[in-house]
Amino acid sequence: MRVAALADVHGNLPALEAVLREVESEKPDVFVFCGDVASGPMPAETIDALRRLSGAKFVRGNADRGLVGEFDGQERPPMPGPMAGWCARQIDRGQRDFLDSFAATIAIDGVDGVGRVLFCHATARNDTDVFTVDTPDDRVAFLMSGVDADLVVCGHTHMQFDRRVGSLRIVNPGSVGMPYGEPGAYWAMLGPDVSLRRTDYDREAAAARMRAKSADEAEQFARDNVLSVPSVEQAMTFMRDAEAKQIAAG
Repeated sequence: MRVAALADVHGNLPALEAVLREVESEKPDVFVFCGDVASGPMPAETIDALRRLSGAKFVRGNADRGLVGEFDGQERPPMPGPMAGWCARQIDRGQRDFLDSFAATIAIDGVDGVGRVLFCHATARNDTDVFTVDTPDDRVAFLMSGVDADLVVCGHTHMQFDRRVGSLRIVNPGSVGMPYGEPGAYWAMLGPDVSLRRTDYDREAAAARMRAKSADEAEQFARDNVLSVPSVEQAMTFMRDAEAKQIAAG
């Protein structure tokens, strides 16, 4: 079995479309999305594109959960996702219910050359834990305690990495829609090993489609996450701060 692993689309439909075109040549047996699919400039259109993917599997991310809560009028949680309030006004009940159907984790056995794979958003514990390629092994081992898998695929921090902690391999495919470092759409193919990928796309055309939404939030997203993106240094500073706060909070 071969799996296309995508994470953190964040309503960037043009980036998703570019990745899906490239994935076609790989002929994966299944798509797995590791959360945070819609909170961004084109939430409704992105959800509709995902619903058309036959047999795709979806893990719930913090932004998916936050968007459902916003739609339902619940109190806003920590890490609700970008543009949560605006996005909630763009989607309908069916699209909300699609997001609410996502699983906390998904396990797939028999991935070629890899074995048993657990897909989650942040960690198997929850959808908000922050860790990066630089997080000490003992901290990662704690976050992954109890995991029964050869490989964990997670999203949330929007940066590709491939690392081992003891016998466990952990991969982040990067973000399709809100990358850090170099612009583009990031994802991964699993089987017969792990291949980290980056897909380029017409970012000027993508920004124009987002601006057509006539919302300040969409314009800002296009400027800060498509035409340009935060540097690795900026992203790592933000992630280290968030991780430190989580550790301090216990």
